[in-house]
Amino acid sequence: MLRLLPAMMACLLAFGAAERASAANDDYPKKPIRLIVPFPAGAGPDNVARMLGQHLQDTLGQTVVIENRAGALGSIGAQEVARSAPDGYTLLMGTNTTQAGNVSMLKNLPYDPAKDFAPITRAITTAMVMLVKPDFPAKNITEFMAYAKAHPGMTAGYGSGASQISAAQLQSRGGLSLVTASYRGVPQTVTDVMAGVIDIAFADFSIAIPQMQGKTVRGIGVTSPTRNELTPDLPALAEVMPGFQSTIWYGLFAPANTPEPIVNKLYETSAKFLNMSSTREKLANLGVITAPMPPKEFGAFVLSEIDRWTRDAKEAGIEAK
Repeated sequence: MLRLLPAMMACLLAFGAAERASAANDDYPKKPIRLIVPFPAGAGPDNVARMLGQHLQDTLGQTVVIENRAGALGSIGAQEVARSAPDGYTLLMGTNTTQAGNVSMLKNLPYDPAKDFAPITRAITTAMVMLVKPDFPAKNITEFMAYAKAHPGMTAGYGSGASQISAAQLQSRGGLSLVTASYRGVPQTVTDVMAGVIDIAFADFSIAIPQMQGKTVRGIGVTSPTRNELTPDLPALAEVMPGFQSTIWYGLFAPANTPEPIVNKLYETSAKFLNMSSTREKLANLGVITAPMPPKEFGAFVLSEIDRWTRDAKEAGIEAK
């Protein structure tokens, strides 16, 4: 009988843990949820976060507060979530920049994207558009390349890891001499292109398409390997610069050690929303494609993305700052 006690105690402890986990799932959420967006209001991740946040609020019955914590390529907001209590009440709308690119772009990254977060679900995938002013002399990629080579020192702004990689590839693969400028977020780069402060911006589809439709900027090409299904008439930059690629994604994260039942509940609620045809249509209008992944698959995907962005940064000659 005494020999059985350890095994019985282990079973009781496991049963108790399972009951507590189940209770955490059943009771969650009991108070408002903070969804941190590590980029400015109006940026692509912000647009998606607000739509998803509204659905979570409607479904879970608790207020979801969107908080923008921009700066340092999204690392400020990501760090805040990484250091938050793992209880499901502070979430992150992370991106390929915060969860992968920053590993090779920032010297003293204040969090570990692989260890400090619990992946919930990938939300969307998209690409970027290279934008110029409507009256820019070049009308297509070939003309742009000729003009840029004849006018070294043109300025390109970036406000995310994807836009920085894109600007670097434009120089390395295109053989151009550009001056790059760092911004707090992508919307500010587009504003400065419109104002004539800089010549080029790489912007998420969700930002670029409305501005292109309003004719405040003009698209030269997309950063996906081939033409994007949402803008079939806009060529891929890879058509002139083979190997050019900068595809991006956004996803939902919680702090590491958040109880699995809470992570699963957030995944199931989010995935249901992302798989709705009405959601796909609305997000397509913003220039993004829904692409939900379950937590474990998403976690493996993030690890593969860290490897890819590290390789891309090295090939583009980007040094951590």
